[in-house]
Amino acid sequence: MTTANDLYFVQQLVGDMQNFAYLIGSRSARQAYVVDPAWNVQGLLDRAAKDGVEIVGALVTHYHQDHVGGEIFGHRIEGVAKLLELAPMPIHVQKHEAKGVMQVTGASAKDLVAHEGGDLLELGAVRVQLIHTPGHTPGSQCFLVSERSAAGPQAGQLVAGDTLFLDSCGRVDLPGSDPRAMYESLASLRKLPDDTTLFPGHLYSPEGHDALGNQKRTNPYLNATSVEHFLELMGY
Repeated sequence: MTTANDLYFVQQLVGDMQNFAYLIGSRSARQAYVVDPAWNVQGLLDRAAKDGVEIVGALVTHYHQDHVGGEIFGHRIEGVAKLLELAPMPIHVQKHEAKGVMQVTGASAKDLVAHEGGDLLELGAVRVQLIHTPGHTPGSQCFLVSERSAAGPQAGQLVAGDTLFLDSCGRVDLPGSDPRAMYESLASLRKLPDDTTLFPGHLYSPEGHDALGNQKRTNPYLNATSVEHFLELMGY
């Protein structure tokens, strides 16, 4: 999927767990970031090359193996390690996720750029704001993509990883998960404009994206009225 003007944006379904990877960048700069490179790393690089775009870094939503590669359930998923082998580049992670990414992928500290919530990355007229959204994991982060334009403010794209799905949200019963933190993270995402488009980390619904305004009306987890209400929805 692509949008007009300078923004280069591709949503790519990868792997056996219905994961989404993304390419986000600038048409004018001919550069992009790859989000959650896993399952078919060469295919993601090939897609960018076909479009005449160079991948200059990776953005990691969280450290789980289906998003960054590693061993899981006796299977090996290719990911960040394969990316660094094929095309060494900085791997941008939330600072609370750095240790987990290194343990799961084998990447070293020098391969990673550890970020604070609110940090900005820019390529051409495209800005990527890194939003710390703990809950699924301590260092989960979402990426709010926007574009500077002479025509005025443009609707943003929210690449949400496993924090927010269409009509659902990420699990909070895994090691490192925190249901109360997830409630707060979802409450912060709810403050984004209605015309923001939500792009999740998995295809867990018939469509791969939706307007955040629609999700504010239909997603019960995004609409929880209190932390107690949210915990009840999550079975606590």
